[in-house]
Amino acid sequence: MERVTITLRATIKAPVETVWKCWTSPEHITGWNAASDDWHTRHATNDLRAGGKFNSRMEARDGSEGFDFWGIYDEVVHHKKLDSTLGDGRKLTISFTPVGNTTEVVESFETEDQNSHELQRAGWQAILDNFVKYTEALV
Repeated sequence: MERVTITLRATIKAPVETVWKCWTSPEHITGWNAASDDWHTRHATNDLRAGGKFNSRMEARDGSEGFDFWGIYDEVVHHKKLDSTLGDGRKLTISFTPVGNTTEVVESFETEDQNSHELQRAGWQAILDNFVKYTEALV
């Protein structure tokens, strides 16, 4: 399957400082990082600097399967952008743009070869939607 870049967008009704903290703090990541209710992120770490590693242990709630979603930051621009290379070599870029009292998050990722592009888009979008709900509930 050809590797392509998929871009997703969301507008969160929260200031960029709150959005950044929820996106990057392990105690918040475990609260929103799942594509469906039968999955969760059991544990997360985040060394928020260029060359730093992030890791989210994602597991089915019934314990039947799980995986580590991890990467290394290529660039970190506080409250603005995260560029990283995932563990399998794919690129991931996330930008944070304040727009009045809201923040626009734009997430672009290279697809992997195991799942269809449509399935990947839907899964990443579901996680982004969970992020929006989680973050807006804190404001």
